Amino acid sequence: MNETGEKIVILGGKGMLGSDLASECTNRGYDITVLDLPGFDITDAGQVKEALSDTKIVINCAAYTNVEKAESESELAYKVNADAVGMLGEIAKANGIWVLHVSTDFVFDGSSDRPYVETDEPNPISVYGKSKLAGEKLLIESRCSHCIMRVEWTYGLAGNNFVAKLISIAKAGKPLKVIDDQIGSPTATTQVSKAICELLKRKEQGLFHFASSGYVSRYDMARFVFDKLNMDVDLSSCKTSDYVTAAARPLNSCFNCGKIEALLGEPIRPWQQPLEEFLGQL
Repeated sequence: MNETGEKIVILGGKGMLGSDLASECTNRGYDITVLDLPGFDITDAGQVKEALSDTKIVINCAAYTNVEKAESESELAYKVNADAVGMLGEIAKANGIWVLHVSTDFVFDGSSDRPYVETDEPNPISVYGKSKLAGEKLLIESRCSHCIMRVEWTYGLAGNNFVAKLISIAKAGKPLKVIDDQIGSPTATTQVSKAICELLKRKEQGLFHFASSGYVSRYDMARFVFDKLNMDVDLSSCKTSDYVTAAARPLNSCFNCGKIEALLGEPIRPWQQPLEEFLGQL
């Protein structure tokens, strides 16, 4: 248990971010409870109340994250990403619980000509993005003690992600076309977990953007991955408009992380370093 004796409940704790966060919290001496499907359903009010009955800290990593499927499963996306978050906020408010909720770059339309700051007006262009923004708003409206952290382009060992997809396709020997007009910051879930633990120490309030330092296109990220793995891949670039997809995606996913960096007490690492370390673990 940590020095304050507080317990932490991590919802969605077996997913890509949740599993790394659970490890980080354990390493720091926290007493954690990890809850996730199929045993735990964040949309079930009774289960959520029971889960929070013996804690003053909850971290919500649970989400509906299939961007494409959300277009046809909007009801489910809103149920998990919005309604459940509002309910979580109401239960937390009634019981004096601090909530850290994880959100996304998809709340923006990607049309800005500069990195997004926390005060920029969201304008999601997909059901996924709209449902995540609705969740943020409902959490704020609950007036519980809370912190929202938006993250982007995350990858980790415990889940499906862009890096894993790249490697899988390349290993199959298939030629690969990767979009070069979507720009953002590849961000390791291990780095997100460390940042969350810093916010947790202070019970920070409000909204924060977190991503690795620096920006890169999806195509140049792919090139970096294959170069580091010494993989000979038939790789070429294309535009977002060349792909027909159910969901629209922001072209600019860049975050200005100055607000959270001031709290962390050290510079956020450039995206290349954690990604190279991650590739070394595969």
